[in-house]
Amino acid sequence: MTAKTTTKAFFDPATWTVTYVVWDRASRHAAVIDPVLDYDFKSAHTHTVSADRVLAYVAEHHLQIDWILETHAHADHLSAAHYMKGRVGGRMAISEHIRDVQAGFTKIFNFERSFIPDGSQFDHLFKDGETFMIGGVQATALQIPGHTPADMAYQVDSVVFVGDTLFMPDVGTARADFPGGDAHQLYRSIQRILQLPDETVVYVCHDYPPQTRQPQWQTTVAAQRANNIHVKDGISENAFVAMRTARDATLDTPVLILPSIQVNIRAGQLPPADDNGITYLRIPLNALSVHSFG
Repeated sequence: MTAKTTTKAFFDPATWTVTYVVWDRASRHAAVIDPVLDYDFKSAHTHTVSADRVLAYVAEHHLQIDWILETHAHADHLSAAHYMKGRVGGRMAISEHIRDVQAGFTKIFNFERSFIPDGSQFDHLFKDGETFMIGGVQATALQIPGHTPADMAYQVDSVVFVGDTLFMPDVGTARADFPGGDAHQLYRSIQRILQLPDETVVYVCHDYPPQTRQPQWQTTVAAQRANNIHVKDGISENAFVAMRTARDATLDTPVLILPSIQVNIRAGQLPPADDNGITYLRIPLNALSVHSFG
């Protein structure tokens, strides 16, 4: 079957994140997936270089943005969804289970009273299996919890965008120790992806390559089933959970988790400014570890 869509990837070396533009060649309608807002941790300044690269591509190809899709509330980069919507429109969307993520973090950060953890910061909340259109091409939202409760994959044409759930085969899989994460759920979610046709192209959201290769982000279901170091064919759920649990216990807290979560559960919008006109992010001192957010 001839593909109806074109996919363009944008790799951000500062956060190892990949943003995608997928567009219907017939109508030139498009979706942007996981856009990055640059954030300099030392100076606490945001920049839009990464997002502007995506916008330049959109303008060059005369694309109409229908959707700005998040695979989940990222802990390693800030979302540029709100910024991008202000430039080119589109509906900001994520899993309906973002409400669960918002509720947990609202308690930790003690947000302003006007913040309501009901998902209303996004334009649309997807249910599992829900279909939607990118121009004339039908896409499907697939709920794949485990890394977080709100992880969503997007199947478009003959490709699937899996967020953090799967990485390149030589890197493995996402951690499952974030709030609401569950290694058993993660394994089952991955199996759902791996039941897609072997030739399905898999686009990952991050790559953390070994020194022997450059960053990559495109693989296939067949390659994942044959070679993924954590979940290739023959690895049982119990073996995966044991590996994932032991490995997660050794991982550091992501550098940008505190600013990222506060922005990303707001669909990329910064918190409201104080009465002095300055926007602030909160740091809960001596209150948590990566394992105790929920």
